[in-house]
Amino acid sequence: MQDSEEDRTASSEPLKVAPVHPMDALLESQDYELEAPRRGEIRTGTIARVTETDVLVDIGAKSEGIISARELEQLSPDQRALLGVGKEISVYVLRSGGGNAPELSLARAEEEQDWSTAEELLSSKAIFEGEVSGYNKGGLIVTLGRLRGFMPASQVSLPRRRRAEGETPDQRWGKMVGEQIVSKVIEVDRQRNRLILSERSAARESREALKERLISELTVGEVRTGHIISLADFGAFVDIGGADGLVHVSEISWKRVNNPREVLNIGDEVQVKVLGVDPERNRISLSIRELEANPWELIQEKYGEGKLVQGKITKLTKFGAFASLAGLEDYGIEGLVHISELSDQRILHPSEAVQEGQDLTLRVLRVEPERRRIGLSLRRVDSADYVEQDWASAVQEQMQVEPVMDFDAELEAEAELAGLEEDPIQEVAAKQGEQLPAETEAEN
Repeated sequence: MQDSEEDRTASSEPLKVAPVHPMDALLESQDYELEAPRRGEIRTGTIARVTETDVLVDIGAKSEGIISARELEQLSPDQRALLGVGKEISVYVLRSGGGNAPELSLARAEEEQDWSTAEELLSSKAIFEGEVSGYNKGGLIVTLGRLRGFMPASQVSLPRRRRAEGETPDQRWGKMVGEQIVSKVIEVDRQRNRLILSERSAARESREALKERLISELTVGEVRTGHIISLADFGAFVDIGGADGLVHVSEISWKRVNNPREVLNIGDEVQVKVLGVDPERNRISLSIRELEANPWELIQEKYGEGKLVQGKITKLTKFGAFASLAGLEDYGIEGLVHISELSDQRILHPSEAVQEGQDLTLRVLRVEPERRRIGLSLRRVDSADYVEQDWASAVQEQMQVEPVMDFDAELEAEAELAGLEEDPIQEVAAKQGEQLPAETEAEN
């Protein structure tokens, strides 16, 4: 079928396009929102006017909303100063208008953005730092932007809870207001205006991360200042800058420590030496006693080979007897009297020669500071091999107790004393080389 002449003519004519209104072009060029603002929306707008009573904001769709004087009064001077014409801001639509200008809110927009941030923190399990802004009987109030999150007492870290002492909430929590606190979001409910936070979870994760970093930095032998954060029967945990290490009970002091609580308190500041770092087990071993005077460095001088010492038998074994030495009881340092050194006679068991609790004079055979051993003997106490050494020791001890007199000085002192007993007038005359007159003697 062939086209008619009219059809061919119509198809050859150019298509006519409706003219574009200049305002429509302007709106399109400025990418205006075409939808009218709805209550609960957050929109980005441009400040069109600022007065003392209100702020006019262009939010698109041929709409200009108003930030009321009531809300402006709640802004700080610094916040007011930022509201300039042409400034782009985010606003929350409180009321759509219904023939009037929509009512807008800056604070509500920021609050909604903070709720979004809280939800992101909950999803990512990230940690943030907030400020303690208040408290109630159940715990702390912590800020997240413009939001007030609640941190139950059970979610407050152990060190902080230890500080929460007192009968009233003010006594327990009041002193913490204004402190920075690491937190983790554990519950978000916008509808119920519910935001629950936890320091315990945040601190645990934060400390683990910090501990990993410290372990990579620490070197054996390094000295750090720390604080006691926990005590157990087996030792003390010390915070050395955000991460903790263990001071085993044997590393607390050179003196005998039965329980760490006898000598340490939570919160004590201590100097510690790094003994070991275990990256695989994420552990740090510390020592307090390594920074104290090592008694073994003094033992060799005080309890040298061949010296006689006082000791008390503390334990019997099949191979000998252990004895604590006078002056070393607090350190728990003991010497061994081998069974062969207990008696000149052959014995089968130490109980044939000594008993536990018995006080004895013993002789030091050897001191081994590196191996922390002291060898003692009972049978050699009266040995002739040590006569000269015992005599020298006795003389030395006597000199320390009774000072040796200078014989020349002693004679001079006696002469001076004897001179004082003479007639003082005769003494003067003698010094002058004269004889006293007879009448002087007569007068006397």
